[in-house]
Amino acid sequence: MSTATRQDTGPPTPITKAERSLAPDIARGGMLLFIALANVPVHLWGMTQDKYNHNTGQSVADHVAYFIEQLLIADRSRPMFAILYGFGIAVMASRMFARGMEAKAVRKVLRRRSWWLILFGFVHAMLLFFGDILAPYGAAGLIALFFVHLSDKGLKKWLWWTSAYVVVVGAPVMAFAYTSPQPPTSSTGSLYLDQIITGAVASPVASLAIVVTGSFFPLIIAGMMLQRAGVLNHPEDHLPVLKKLFVSGMVVNVLSSLPVALIGLGAWEPAKGVWIGALYLTLLGGMYAGLGYICGFALLAHKLRGYGRRGVPGALAAVGERSLTSYLLQSIIMAPLLAAWGFGLGEHLGYLGAFGYAFATWAATVVIAVLLDKAGKRGPFEVVLRRLTYGRKKA
Repeated sequence: MSTATRQDTGPPTPITKAERSLAPDIARGGMLLFIALANVPVHLWGMTQDKYNHNTGQSVADHVAYFIEQLLIADRSRPMFAILYGFGIAVMASRMFARGMEAKAVRKVLRRRSWWLILFGFVHAMLLFFGDILAPYGAAGLIALFFVHLSDKGLKKWLWWTSAYVVVVGAPVMAFAYTSPQPPTSSTGSLYLDQIITGAVASPVASLAIVVTGSFFPLIIAGMMLQRAGVLNHPEDHLPVLKKLFVSGMVVNVLSSLPVALIGLGAWEPAKGVWIGALYLTLLGGMYAGLGYICGFALLAHKLRGYGRRGVPGALAAVGERSLTSYLLQSIIMAPLLAAWGFGLGEHLGYLGAFGYAFATWAATVVIAVLLDKAGKRGPFEVVLRRLTYGRKKA
């Protein structure tokens, strides 16, 4: 009896490849391309910015590239991340509940993981990229512990309450914050010291802002609901729902982001109040669009199910299985190459060139993930986070 109890409450074994669902991993792999494209402009420097915080001196091709990014990608990757983060929390919780762990013990494990994510993100923000998202998601994860043991009805209730809060409070605050001047990208002092100081300040501020605005909570809850309903685990059983969410998500995606995209193209120069309204619209639309994109990746996984984890779906899934490592690799590659404190290749680099760097970086992480997969190795940062979360497995 006691032996069985120890086995049930010990560290769970890692999810095997056969146990993993293809759709969430493909979605994570695709999401990381979105993240790379959305983050790369932060590494650019040496250019002045216009009143909309866009880099000046751009060519027509740069404006068109930026228009497409603003129309389809900007403020979409973070909602995707939040939904898949909630999905992952629900997967971890369900596995622990299935092994007989009580809700208090489950929350303890997830709380420990959230604190380590905050630390990972803080170090990442200081050393490489002040726009880190790990720490804010770790902070949101601490609050999301409240939702883990709720019933489906309870989750649905909190989805509506948190969504209403974001509409009334969170999104307006974020939209106004977006109009503030961006942090400086160069200085006459020590550039890397500037990076460290900026990151050390930005990480806790961003984490606090995410909690106060509540912008991730309805998305995290939505991810939990998707896991419970089996929508991503078994897309073949939910094709009508997935198609409806994907199509409607893409319509909302384009309509909500078009005003901001036109500003990025240089075709529209609204007053600040109207600009804030456009940002508010794209932030809210991006939340639903993020869900639409995830459903689209689930449909893609279903269509390519015959390939299994081979070919293109296998490559995307390999990245998705190692999403933490792949995310951090993006900064490890891009920041030293482009930032002023590194090789400085981002000086006067246009948006089109920057997106080329981002795509090449993502492609490099795909190659690394595939090589790790063929070698039967997990991502190194996933291994470290798991060890810190669960501790060593007892003999």
